Amino acid sequence: MTTPVKNATYHNTKGDLFTSFDVADFDVPKGRDEVWRFVPLRRLRGLHDGTFAPAVTPDVRIDVPDSAVGVTVERVARDDVRLGRAGAPVDRIAAQAWTAMEGGYLVTFAKGTVNPDPVTITVTGRGDDVTSFGVLAIDVEDGAEAMVNLHFVGSGTHADNHEYIVGDNARLTVVVHEDWNNDAIHMANERAVLGRDSVFRHNVACFGGGIVRLVPQVKFTATGGDAELLGVYFADDGQFFEQRLLVDHAVPNCRSNVLYKGALQGDPTSSLPDARTSWIGDVLIRSNAQGTDTYEANRNLVLTEGARADAVPNLEIETGEIAGAGHAATVGRFDDEQVFYLLSRGITKDQARRLIVRGFFSEVINRIPVPAVREELENRIAAELENTEL
Repeated sequence: MTTPVKNATYHNTKGDLFTSFDVADFDVPKGRDEVWRFVPLRRLRGLHDGTFAPAVTPDVRIDVPDSAVGVTVERVARDDVRLGRAGAPVDRIAAQAWTAMEGGYLVTFAKGTVNPDPVTITVTGRGDDVTSFGVLAIDVEDGAEAMVNLHFVGSGTHADNHEYIVGDNARLTVVVHEDWNNDAIHMANERAVLGRDSVFRHNVACFGGGIVRLVPQVKFTATGGDAELLGVYFADDGQFFEQRLLVDHAVPNCRSNVLYKGALQGDPTSSLPDARTSWIGDVLIRSNAQGTDTYEANRNLVLTEGARADAVPNLEIETGEIAGAGHAATVGRFDDEQVFYLLSRGITKDQARRLIVRGFFSEVINRIPVPAVREELENRIAAELENTEL
């Protein structure tokens, strides 16, 4: 039997990363570490090395719609056995959140219930001079259908873990809206465990925050699972956004699709750090995952000077008996042919470029099932473009 080495991997498999709920089991990250190499560690306010400001409980509000059926919301202690079922953290900051928090929230959707209206969880930053830690656990029992809207707002330093337990024949849609003020820092690990014939839809919209790092991980535990991970992000001067994903196909006949789109704009004359994003997409198809069908893509538009996007798709395949697998990533400027076409129709150059950017994002936004969220994101992109010299 192979024993995993502390803070390392065995067999060089991304799905076998070392995990622990104890922060002491992880080394302090350094800039050359693979999983931290893009992250500006000096700007994390001590989340990575234990020098953070005093810990406080997060400000969490959970709104359950009047139409809800079979929805239970509980405030639970850190040692509650219903927490951590999706797995332990894979990095030091996520483990720090488990070690330092007092407890978290568990939202349960009862077996067989259908809730088309979203439960909204709003986390508001606690402001300067403190650090908040917590966990949000969503349990969708067998045969249930649910939707959850996670909304992050305000200022502060916050680290948490999100875990999603999706039962057999269950369906969960999650919208994660990072709408922080631009001085906020948010570091989140997200782990989803999917049962037989389950459906998981994970949608990310990242526009606010000084530093936001999301680490979604999906693991299939039985056949027939279907996961889709979608994301949009728009980074300005002084902002750093990272999305580091892992889809672990550990059983046969499951499907996954990943599509993230981002835009960046900067000002080379500004005193703020350059706009920066990084996207790392890992898909693992294990040796016993025959019949897997998967594809991942990341597209980035760099709108101005003073901005940089890194895109790293990784596909690890241990069996050739699959339905399909592929990946793609692009970083670039406008398509000149698209601009020319719009100019030929009497549209001005600035209007043409703004239309292209909005169309670029619409492929992802139109898949978000909450109309109010779609409208809010469209308005947010329009506001970002108003301040952009294209």
